[in-house]
Amino acid sequence: MIPNKPVHFSVNAFPVIDDCLQIGGMPLTRLAKRAGGAFFAYDRRLLTERVDHVKKNLPPEVALHYAMKANPMPALVQHMATLVDGLDVASRGELNVALDTPLASEHISFAGPGKTGDDLESAIAAGIVINLESVQEMENAARIGQSLGYRPKVAVRVNPDFELKSSGMKMGGGAKQFGVDAEQVPKMLERMAELDFEFVGFHIFSGSQNLKAEAIMEAQEKSIMLGLDLSRHAPSPVRVLNIGGGFGIPYFPGETPLDLAAVGDNLGRLMPMVKRDFPGACLVIELGRYLVGEAGIYVTRVIDRKISRGQIFLVTEGGLHHHLAASGNFGQVIRKNYPVAVGNKMQGSAREVVSVVGPLCTPLDLLADRMEMAQADVGDFIVVFQSGAYGPTASPSAFLSHPKAVEVLV
Repeated sequence: MIPNKPVHFSVNAFPVIDDCLQIGGMPLTRLAKRAGGAFFAYDRRLLTERVDHVKKNLPPEVALHYAMKANPMPALVQHMATLVDGLDVASRGELNVALDTPLASEHISFAGPGKTGDDLESAIAAGIVINLESVQEMENAARIGQSLGYRPKVAVRVNPDFELKSSGMKMGGGAKQFGVDAEQVPKMLERMAELDFEFVGFHIFSGSQNLKAEAIMEAQEKSIMLGLDLSRHAPSPVRVLNIGGGFGIPYFPGETPLDLAAVGDNLGRLMPMVKRDFPGACLVIELGRYLVGEAGIYVTRVIDRKISRGQIFLVTEGGLHHHLAASGNFGQVIRKNYPVAVGNKMQGSAREVVSVVGPLCTPLDLLADRMEMAQADVGDFIVVFQSGAYGPTASPSAFLSHPKAVEVLV
């Protein structure tokens, strides 16, 4: 008997024809033959629609940047670069991908602690904005800029004295490895005035994966006020105030999408103050997961079906080594299932409760635990939705030396 189950977030963004999922206008079964193994697929149409949705809900004066850490696939980044106003990178590898896009270098920023001398040299030579994460990084950037004969473009990443409430991952408030504590920034700016920098502004990021509009609105207001306070110590006028993102997407039963309209309306209310207190400055919202997460799926083929003491297991060719987040091993405190379905039998003629496991020799390799879905056989395709962000690059792809997942943009 199949028990009552909570309903997952809707996956209706992807059409279904003849009970088979369609991605980018192509049947899943055909796309699987093209990929030749377990794969991630990202839908151009959904990416474009999500950016349009964000821009329609935010004030027109607000610039939208894409945080590449969410998904740095080169083809996807190229597509996103035609839609957004800027890119944020978190490594030299991501920087190289960003520099291949049509976006001008001054619209690319580099954040993250522990930038090496080589990282700084590449960033300065490329002319992008470096979000300085410490006083030592500031001194290193000044020294390297002088040796290269180029004036570094810099912003200060601020660790605020508040956090984004109810966020899945808190990036600000308290002691953090990210950014410079807000109370230390004035002294840092005083020193910066003695160095040869092109000061751009501030980057204030307080948390991620938040579905509560009220919490995001409160953090945005506090970030703007903090930026205003710190601007009084700046060596030159603030040109960019990046207040981060934190916009979440629903993964699990009972979660509801973020009320983006409320967030946009509140920013609209704040814009007159921003224009007055930051004349000529650009207010930036930087999003990653929110832009790409729902536009992607992970697909893996069933290679065995077995019953152990009454429990049905579908064994697939892919698992946590491809999609660590879906296995529950990427930040979840209590494991919960992502939305999962049999992609070539979205409804199916028969239903059953099964567990989907990968091929790895660990009980952590679990993609779905006792979920109801269509009855699947060997050769059918398991689909994990909400997989456009933090997929292959956030997973231990070398674990047990299985083949890596393919990525396709359709």
